[in-house]
Amino acid sequence: MTEPPAPRGPVGDVVGEPMGGWVARLSLGLTLAGGAVLLATACLVTYSVLQRWATNQPVPGDFELVSIGSGIAVFGFLAYGTLMRVNILVDSFTAWLPGAVTQRIDALWMLVWAGCAAVLAERLWVGGMETLANGTTTMVLRLPTWWAILLGAAGFAATALAALYWAVRFARGRG
Repeated sequence: MTEPPAPRGPVGDVVGEPMGGWVARLSLGLTLAGGAVLLATACLVTYSVLQRWATNQPVPGDFELVSIGSGIAVFGFLAYGTLMRVNILVDSFTAWLPGAVTQRIDALWMLVWAGCAAVLAERLWVGGMETLANGTTTMVLRLPTWWAILLGAAGFAATALAALYWAVRFARGRG
């Protein structure tokens, strides 16, 4: 008896096996880094709550670290989510169309998403550079914030690349 074929993921790869290419490696790396930051943020919250319960004193600046860590984690997840197409898709109006037409429409919307992500990356880059020049810091810990903003720019730039990857695949009819 032969084995049934392995389930395929959104790009035709076997589910559970990573997609090849540098965009996929970049996206996966950002996701893993975002997950590590989110885990560290969760540990910080737990420690701060326990310390507040035991001593009536939270970790100083815990809310600053949590907001920065949460933002970095989200930016890390965007590219991989786009690459794996696990974002919210609405196909109610196009499900009845032929596959080739649907793929062209999907290519258009992925191109729009790539453009939006690229604009957001550029604006975050400008904002990060201005924050660096101004010396903006957090209120309690006085941490500089420019690096977190630039990490957000990198996350959106990677998201734009992932969306372009899909736009090209859809346009070629390989979605």
